Amino acid sequence: MAVSIYFTYNVHPEKWIIYVDKELLSILVCPVSKAPLEYDSKNQELLCRASGLAYPIRDEIPVMLESEARRMQIDEKLKKRP
Repeated sequence: MAVSIYFTYNVHPEKWIIYVDKELLSILVCPVSKAPLEYDSKNQELLCRASGLAYPIRDEIPVMLESEARRMQIDEKLKKRP
């Protein structure tokens, strides 16, 4: 099964925006809690509200290591998706 991450410029050409394929997102889970992830395009992170971790996307690759994840603030964890 092939999944893709594809790229496009946003308003500022010097900054790439990564769009994560929905199929890829449905496969990935948090390595700590095994809960589903949400994609935060603004911060280029995969969020797990269950564990409160935000996994960075670097060089087009999700870094799914707890040691590399950012701890989310309380308000971020409780914030509902739009």
